[in-house]
Amino acid sequence: MTRLNEVEPRRHFLRLIATGAVLPAAAWLVRADSTKAGEAGQLDEADPVAAGLGYKKDTTQVNAARFPQHKPTQDCGNCRYFQGKAGSQLGPCTIFAGKGSVHTKGWCAAYAAK
Repeated sequence: MTRLNEVEPRRHFLRLIATGAVLPAAAWLVRADSTKAGEAGQLDEADPVAAGLGYKKDTTQVNAARFPQHKPTQDCGNCRYFQGKAGSQLGPCTIFAGKGSVHTKGWCAAYAAK
């Protein structure tokens, strides 16, 4: 029985080693996917955070029943969180940092006038 008791700690140790080798690889894959989204340049409306905030690339496409606070004059271009340059069609947004650029004529529920 002493032999069996010695094997279990070794198995536990080997499991820890295997997990330690797999986790960094998984983290790298997750970062690679987010980088690809950023490479595309544009925030995807289907992104979970974007969808949760009702982000639309075109402010005229916002669901008025879901977002009654939305006004047609509100768009990313005149929002305090939009970091794009004047006259650009796309720009970074502090709300969606690292997820891609938003459209100047877009809108989300985090909109706040400049």
